[in-house]
Amino acid sequence: MEEVTYEFESRFNERYSLVSRKIMRMLSENSRISNTEIAGKLGVTRQAIAKRLSLLEKEFGVRYTLELNEEALGLVHPHIIMIKFEEKPNYKFVKKLFMRSHIPQFVAMLDGGYDMLVYANSASRSGYAHWDKGMQVLLSKYKTSWYPSEVAHSQLGFFPLRNETIDKVNIDDKYKEIIKLLNLNSRTSFQEMSKKLNMRFHTLVYNFKKLLKTNYIKRFTIVERPVKNTVMMYYFAKLTLTDFFAQSAANARKALMYDEQYPIVSRYSFCTQLIGTGDFFVMGIFDNRKIGYRNSILHYKNSMTTQKVKISYGVIDRVLVGSVPLRSIDAKKEYSILHWNPDLAPE
Repeated sequence: MEEVTYEFESRFNERYSLVSRKIMRMLSENSRISNTEIAGKLGVTRQAIAKRLSLLEKEFGVRYTLELNEEALGLVHPHIIMIKFEEKPNYKFVKKLFMRSHIPQFVAMLDGGYDMLVYANSASRSGYAHWDKGMQVLLSKYKTSWYPSEVAHSQLGFFPLRNETIDKVNIDDKYKEIIKLLNLNSRTSFQEMSKKLNMRFHTLVYNFKKLLKTNYIKRFTIVERPVKNTVMMYYFAKLTLTDFFAQSAANARKALMYDEQYPIVSRYSFCTQLIGTGDFFVMGIFDNRKIGYRNSILHYKNSMTTQKVKISYGVIDRVLVGSVPLRSIDAKKEYSILHWNPDLAPE
């Protein structure tokens, strides 16, 4: 097996100071943290933090949002759908079709093995099935091939939920309205929320504290727009499992958890196990296609040599619906929370 290094070339990370990187990490972990608290942790002035944050917002299009607990909200049928078109579609028309429904959360045009990526979730199996079949019919004029897989276990990252979806979930209206407001800007102050929701200040604070106990919100966080002069790559793998799969999977996980200590943008933004057409899906950001292929896709292929694996990969060209889940995280910590087993990791 060819030896694979985990060195990550990241010109866009190197341009920024450690202070800027730490600010982005803090906001990724808790976007409601105040500038005063950030300043205290980093030993700089509040004014310096405000100025630096303004520059980072402009450069990276930072949006303050929520990482929501989809299962707690009753959204229990998440799917990754890969689509191929035999005839080039009218993407403005396709975007309108997806926007009409609250079920798709993320839709992107691809260049590579597939033409479109969709992340969708629904509160009911029948609701998802009805939407799934309906979309296939509506897109059939483009001679569409539709490849859905159920998300079995989201291991790293998330796709932000649309407010149109939150509107449909079966939770208390007062919580729903607070969540929708924070989903658009999770740094909104209590004073602003009180005014926008027409709710007395003390009532809002009381409801907010109760909301935090519901487990609907995993984290106040951020998402960033794609970085200039980089590529977002994906790979979609189908496996025929054989002996030694556990060891092969442990080898493959190594790359997913390797990153700089404080990146402006973490290398991997989403990875999940699937059931259905595919068995594994990954999205990551790289300086260029060559680096992405070598450090991610080739590594996965080399790690899975004891398995029968088919990989389709390519580049995310343009987002039509939703937000790209880019942010700064401690990849090893995030990945290990759910399933990392050090006993399976080779030295």
